[in-house]
Amino acid sequence: MKFVDEAEITVQAGNGGHGALSFRREKYIPRGGPDGGDGGRGGSVQLLATEGLNTLADFRFVRHYQAKGGQTGGGKLKTGQSGEDLIVKVPVGTMIYDAQTEEIIADLNESEQSVIVAQGGEGGLGNTTFKSSTNQAPRKITKGKPGDARTLRLELKVLADVGLLGLPNAGKSTFLRSVSQATPKVANYPFTTLYPELGVVSLGVGSSFVIADIPGLIEGASEGAGLGIQFLRHLARTKLLLHIVDIAPYGDEEANLLNDVNTIVGELNHYSEQAGADLDKLDRWLVINKTDVVLDEDRERISQELIAALNWQGPVYTISAISRNGTQALCNDIMNYLEAEQKALEKEVFVSIPQEEQEGSQ
Repeated sequence: MKFVDEAEITVQAGNGGHGALSFRREKYIPRGGPDGGDGGRGGSVQLLATEGLNTLADFRFVRHYQAKGGQTGGGKLKTGQSGEDLIVKVPVGTMIYDAQTEEIIADLNESEQSVIVAQGGEGGLGNTTFKSSTNQAPRKITKGKPGDARTLRLELKVLADVGLLGLPNAGKSTFLRSVSQATPKVANYPFTTLYPELGVVSLGVGSSFVIADIPGLIEGASEGAGLGIQFLRHLARTKLLLHIVDIAPYGDEEANLLNDVNTIVGELNHYSEQAGADLDKLDRWLVINKTDVVLDEDRERISQELIAALNWQGPVYTISAISRNGTQALCNDIMNYLEAEQKALEKEVFVSIPQEEQEGSQ
């Protein structure tokens, strides 16, 4: 199925049922009085984050979702049946916006998390409700209230721990294939990756993390060149970025690794500024790939020259994704990094808990 990460839909909750105007009419009871019941409540529309879904493609075909209305009340104090809620399943990681105001309604980033996006209308009141000592035969009822209606914009951001950055053909997809069970398309031409791919890296029982690969960026992507930068949103939830660089682009004698790195950094900064994101503030590791195509002495020289030119202060790895040389050590270090980040987060949360609650939990 085609990958779709944006969609616009309209939702309509059910209207409430009207209250009933009815009087008790039975043999030998000439003055039975009012017995009109209330109307039923309209059904609400609810969005539910569901595992197993990874695209918003279904919303390209069905754009309108309407819950059932409540039934009208009846005689003999019968309350109308409430309308059934409509549950719409969306992928985990879906952000929901009001299309008119651009206000964020919910961020469904956990499985089975849900939100009501359109509230069903209240049922109307039957004439029994208006009975009083001074009004023994009321003919007044109220109509059911209309259900909410709104237009929503859905935006999917995949959930991953690590994101891959790089120019087209830098070897990102090959790296993903070599360290996980994912099978993204790999070929010796640019833009083989047309949409985000996810892969789970397993390093043993209880030790795994998720990597997200997005289409390669080129200079001018922020202005729409190539595939643009629309897929960068999928790296927003990651904790670490791997910046993969091709050490010797095939057939490109004028290749300049410094320019390659700076091109990606420039597009990353431009996107963060445009979207108000913090991608440029995420930890980023430099991964020099395809080292199997150059001599050992050239690999060392090129790597050192690039590090010096960039004044790079972060971690640097030299790997060959296709031969898996260096990939295991890189994945082990990633796992250690993620575990350390998780422990630091847990410690921060624990410190923020009041002292009396900490003592009670011990």
